Amino acid sequence: MKLAVVGATGLVGSEILEVLAEHNFAFDELLLVASERSAGKKISYKGEDYTVIGLADAVAAKPDIAIFSAGGSTSLEWAPKFAEVGTIVIDNSSAWRMDPSKKLIVPEINGKSLRIDDRIIANPNCSTIQMVLALAPLREKYGIKRIVVSTYQSVTGTGKAAVDQMMAERAGEKAEMVYPYKIDLNVLPHIDVFQENGYTKEEMKMIKETKKIFDDQTIQVTATTVRIPVMGGHSESVNVEFKKDFDLDEVRDLLSKAPGVVVQDDPSKNIYPMPLNAHKKDEVFVGRIRRDESQPNTLNMWVVADNLRKGAATNAVQIASYLVEHSMV
Repeated sequence: MKLAVVGATGLVGSEILEVLAEHNFAFDELLLVASERSAGKKISYKGEDYTVIGLADAVAAKPDIAIFSAGGSTSLEWAPKFAEVGTIVIDNSSAWRMDPSKKLIVPEINGKSLRIDDRIIANPNCSTIQMVLALAPLREKYGIKRIVVSTYQSVTGTGKAAVDQMMAERAGEKAEMVYPYKIDLNVLPHIDVFQENGYTKEEMKMIKETKKIFDDQTIQVTATTVRIPVMGGHSESVNVEFKKDFDLDEVRDLLSKAPGVVVQDDPSKNIYPMPLNAHKKDEVFVGRIRRDESQPNTLNMWVVADNLRKGAATNAVQIASYLVEHSMV
């Protein structure tokens, strides 16, 4: 097993290495890959130093699996080059997600759709992953008509420069402006670029990706995505209208038994999910579970996950593990 991590010097790349170590992902050779300007840098993994190599050298090495976290333009250019030499690419960018010829995978939901000839596999958007994982067991039981979601997303979703901006602002220092406005002590209803319909690209990702992952174009989805000055994870207020009525105790039971989901729902003891507690954890946390009393068959819940973990690195590593376990590599 020859494994490559492309974008190893970035926030998600670093998280991928942490998750690989924690999950004891087995490989014989590890290639840490980044842009040419980062080639030659040293990165430590499990106490051993690895030298970062460039993309061309990585393709020449013909890894079995390459986990990409290097941005959409890099993925569009280089993922096919890796695929041509027999590598299975697991891509964290948005480059391939809506390509009808590529699978968009959350292993717990649709891992079974993977086939041995899938050479480029897309990792969904972080905010989509945590929502669909929480909804999947409920959809199976009750069916879904409509989802209304508002997100409260960590600055880590933008990258290291955004974290640096927030922390500099917090320290009263001059910051490089990644966002169009100050982020500390502020809230920005603006993630990614605005589209002609008035939605942002992030909002449209959640709408389109949810339908693709569930393989159901009839589900109606509307989203508002918001950046808030926190680290540790994304939070979401999810309002879901089911096709059938539900029992709240059964909902909690279904969620508590769902793989990768943890129910934290005891308002009497102030127990509910928060980014502070989700940080560095692989699970998706669900709480504030309650009936929407304004219309039938409708549920409210609060969903939190570390966006660098299940929203990116963990999901990618789980895809790689699925491929190994099912002898697709």
